[in-house]
Amino acid sequence: MKLAQRLFISYLLIIGVGLAALAVTTSLLAPVNFSDQIMHMGQSGRGMSGMQQGGMSQQMESLDDEIERSFRSAVNQALLVAGIAVTAAAVIVSWLVSQRIVRPVRALAVASREIADGKYDRRIDVQGDDELGELTQSFNRMAQTLAQTETMRRELLADVAHELKTPLATITGYMEGLQDNIVAPTAETFQLIHREASRLQRLVEDLQELSRAEAGQVSIHAETLDLAALVGGVSERLRPQFTEKELELTLVSIDDVVMAVVDRDRTEQVLVNLLGNALQYTPSGGQITVRLTHDLQSARIAIQDNGIGLSQEDTRHIFQRFYRVEKSRSRSGGGSGIGLTIARYFVEAQHGRIWAESQGPGQGSTFYVTLPIAPNFTKTSH
Repeated sequence: MKLAQRLFISYLLIIGVGLAALAVTTSLLAPVNFSDQIMHMGQSGRGMSGMQQGGMSQQMESLDDEIERSFRSAVNQALLVAGIAVTAAAVIVSWLVSQRIVRPVRALAVASREIADGKYDRRIDVQGDDELGELTQSFNRMAQTLAQTETMRRELLADVAHELKTPLATITGYMEGLQDNIVAPTAETFQLIHREASRLQRLVEDLQELSRAEAGQVSIHAETLDLAALVGGVSERLRPQFTEKELELTLVSIDDVVMAVVDRDRTEQVLVNLLGNALQYTPSGGQITVRLTHDLQSARIAIQDNGIGLSQEDTRHIFQRFYRVEKSRSRSGGGSGIGLTIARYFVEAQHGRIWAESQGPGQGSTFYVTLPIAPNFTKTSH
């Protein structure tokens, strides 16, 4: 039952209780009071029988007036007592109803103060399915979201510290070795230091890009272009890396013209990230397939591999920042862990969608990207 209905019914209940109390009190007290008045009149008029006949009519009129006054007095006394009873009943019922409403509101106020103090595990028991119950459920969902956000914030700080610490420690160690003449100043040494410094720079750039994306400050310059040519160009540019790792890269339906409204640079960055992800997590001898299809509303890019695969939990969290499928893998063997997060923001900023599917660990995975089709292309293609 909705809260408004319950309040309306409670008001009717208060009115009903008041009317019932008024009726019962009046029906009980009015006859008693009136009877007492009549008895008092009888005691005061015992000598009336000895009066003369001429004063009888005057005495009867006086008796009628006395009866009327007695009736009014009895009813007024009964109404006074009934009014007190009605007021008491209304106060009691109103207090009970108000407590039923105020109790969960007071609990929400206390819980909100505790959450403001950082106690994100605070929850409230849901009672009923009215507006107060819905408010309690919304509060619990908000508290859960805040708890998850706080956990992600702590993990983010820890991950950023770790990501920055690893290359900095490597650079510091080699520089100290060079200063102490423990490490020879060879080209390989300087190349290794340069590689770690570049990795550190890429991480900082990724964090800056992620910060802008999360703040909604990603600039999108959409244009109508051939998405098939774009996908094919990026794939061919990365083909030497796949060949070096003995991976087979196959393009399907890339020769067909598919005109889409996208940002060239952002879309290329998404494709490089997804293809690089497949390159990294597919063992030698594996196969990667890039497929492009479209319907009346959108074009869909599918990048499928037969690599390490994803668990059901991985597919839910793979686009969260710093999330890693192989948590036991050394971080030096992978990227910053935020590439897929940036890709998701870039795709969504272009009014597209990105997701991952997998049959399970060891069974490969497929990453899908949908982007809007150009309106004119939709008309001319049919």
